Amino acid sequence: PLENSITTLQSQFLINNRLRWCHFFAQTAHESADFTVFIENLNYSSARLLIVFPKYFPDFTVANQYDRNPEKIANKVYGNRMGNNAFGDGWKYRGRGLIQLTGKSNYEQLEKSINKDVVNNPDYVATYEGAIISAAWFWYSKNLNTLADKDDCLVITKAINGGVNGFTDRMAKLQKYKTIINS
Repeated sequence: PLENSITTLQSQFLINNRLRWCHFFAQTAHESADFTVFIENLNYSSARLLIVFPKYFPDFTVANQYDRNPEKIANKVYGNRMGNNAFGDGWKYRGRGLIQLTGKSNYEQLEKSINKDVVNNPDYVATYEGAIISAAWFWYSKNLNTLADKDDCLVITKAINGGVNGFTDRMAKLQKYKTIINS
């Protein structure tokens, strides 16, 4: 199974040179807590919501209404954007996979690319196979191979995360994978 995944990543998604592999591993390792978390849990306390999602939770009055309620948090943070237009889409299409694919529009585009029904079965993206394929698809669809070839971790991070969350960890992981893949 792993060998088939690697072949697919190399041939279909063109993750096929040292820098591309290093950047892909660094980013997916960060996004998936070193390949241990394949689904976003969103079980945040009020205090953490103020830090992680200050745009949506500007104060404790708002945050307290969502404290430790992952489904409600997902629907607030991801609702009415990224193709999440129906009630509950924020939760249904929360982050999954090695790259934490988020939003119905991304699931729809992934479905078209891999010819697998992930819109009606979003949990497929949290499986071993789905986690890898969805990350590689996202990587390729955002043209991140070109940025990896330029060794541009900052721009790759922004393309994946929308900001620079975890940038220091991503850079440390990049250096780790450069060392591993060089040996």
